[in-house]
Amino acid sequence: MPKSKIAITLEEATLERLDELVEQAMFPSRSQAIEQAVEEKLSRVQRTRLARECAKLDPVFERALAEEGLTEDVAQWPEY
Repeated sequence: MPKSKIAITLEEATLERLDELVEQAMFPSRSQAIEQAVEEKLSRVQRTRLARECAKLDPVFERALAEEGLTEDVAQWPEY
């Protein structure tokens, strides 16, 4: 995937902590450490949003919707 170069501003303390991780070889570079951190945060935000949206669902309605027409189909299923 193509990458774009950007400029960011970090607090000195954050940058020092980041540099320590790079020095300890936990990340090969500042860029890769920041890229991974941003990716993890975006994934977490997306999962949180999905959980919030799922919480809005009515479980009774969702179950009825999932089972709609199921009684007709069950008779056609083979015995195991």
